[in-house]
Amino acid sequence: MTDEDMIFIKRFVLSSGSLKQVAKEYSVSYPTVRNRLNEVINKIDIIDEKDSEPFIMDVMRLVTDDEISYNSAKKIIDFYEGEQDD
Repeated sequence: MTDEDMIFIKRFVLSSGSLKQVAKEYSVSYPTVRNRLNEVINKIDIIDEKDSEPFIMDVMRLVTDDEISYNSAKKIIDFYEGEQDD
């Protein structure tokens, strides 16, 4: 996870999970904070996947490190899985 993700999580926790408070601190709308939280949740879910193959986990780590987009990772994984079926 990026430093920005960790800062966001810290602010979220210190605000007792109040998205409204975090939105105020960042001077953005509630939906913007909600979307950001969803992104962080997705990254945590990716990190927690234990049944994935090592290659897939490596690709998803690139997503959580913001080195590639989630959509790009899914395309790479779909291609990889298609190759495995041959």
